[in-house]
Amino acid sequence: MSENIQSVRGMNDCLPDAADAWQGFEAIVRDWLRRYGYREMRTPILEHTGLFKRAIGEVTDIVEKEMYTFVDELNGESLTLRPEGTASSVRAVIQHNLLYDGGKRLWYSGPMFRHERPQKGRYRQFHQVGVEALGFAGPDVDAELIVMCADLWRELGIAPTLQLNTLGDHGARQRHRSKLIAYYEAHRDVLDADAQRRLHSNPLRILDSKNPAMQALNAEAPRLLDELEDEALNHFDALQGLLRANGIAFEINPRLVRGLDYYNRTVFEWVTDQLGAQGTVCAGGRYDGLVEQLGGKPAPAAGFAMGIERLLALVETSGKPIVPAVPDAYIVHAGDTADAFAWQAAATLRGAGLAVVLHCGGGSFKSQMKKADASRARYAVIIGDEEAAAQQVSVKPLRGTAEQTRVELALAIEYLKKA
Repeated sequence: MSENIQSVRGMNDCLPDAADAWQGFEAIVRDWLRRYGYREMRTPILEHTGLFKRAIGEVTDIVEKEMYTFVDELNGESLTLRPEGTASSVRAVIQHNLLYDGGKRLWYSGPMFRHERPQKGRYRQFHQVGVEALGFAGPDVDAELIVMCADLWRELGIAPTLQLNTLGDHGARQRHRSKLIAYYEAHRDVLDADAQRRLHSNPLRILDSKNPAMQALNAEAPRLLDELEDEALNHFDALQGLLRANGIAFEINPRLVRGLDYYNRTVFEWVTDQLGAQGTVCAGGRYDGLVEQLGGKPAPAAGFAMGIERLLALVETSGKPIVPAVPDAYIVHAGDTADAFAWQAAATLRGAGLAVVLHCGGGSFKSQMKKADASRARYAVIIGDEEAAAQQVSVKPLRGTAEQTRVELALAIEYLKKA
């Protein structure tokens, strides 16, 4: 017997029961984004490796350790499975000159790939919904991004909390960088290996360390907030005012720096203590320099991404699971005349917009009714030769206590839609 081939570690199958919940979540998200005026954009899963090195930063965990990168042997190009969606979105916006007539509100959804240690809610192929607002400079769009997240959490029945920070502008970050290097140089003996490696290349990321042994040192490190210039401070103050006006609670976390180099000014994370160590379910911020950095005309931008697997896990802990869509009807049929009429009935009901499963494989009415019940359909539409001869169907509720009724096929449409 040949050995079974299993899925790649950290890359999971999404089986029908799970896919039902995903579809329910995706339907909620699409409607939520529509209400805020965001339009979908789809980009390739594969991009040139240089895109992510330029956008995310050479000295980041993602680029250094986690990207699935390979050389296309047909033409020698270095390609990478996208580890996140913002770089691809900005690349596409520049390539297709989407900002020629003003700002754009965009969103994307799909798989991302990072070679991390798989754990609950964190996989090597994971899925994100990302939202990007390009061409908007003010704190009002930062607030909109956060307020719309809060709206979605209410709809999903979950309550992650908001952590907020500002990374200021270039000058402030350079001053802060110099002070950080001097501070950590003075404590070099307690730096872990990652911090030693990043000390001169990306000291800001040391603040983001999850190593418990580094926390006391990081707590006393120089604060970027103390270096901010008036324009960045005013932006941050205005954002906080808008959030308070909209009833959004938040906590200022001066050590929140995010793991990607393109952020400036506003950064935020929605976190929960319900998912163990992997508590961030959504994160984002402002990236005003990225469009120019990738070759476009300077344009302000902000956005966020949320992990679908983690959000679904959080929804599950809430005890209010997403109710998946179910078929409206399962057609049970037996008899030569009935079998032909069942096809006609299925086509008629589907043409009227109803979701219908037509039983296949034969069997007795009793065995077919068991399958109808297992399908989670709301109704069984029963057709025997007697019903077929009269161009009628019997409609039996599969949930509740209503009585079975026999109606003309055309009336069955109205019956099922009203039920």
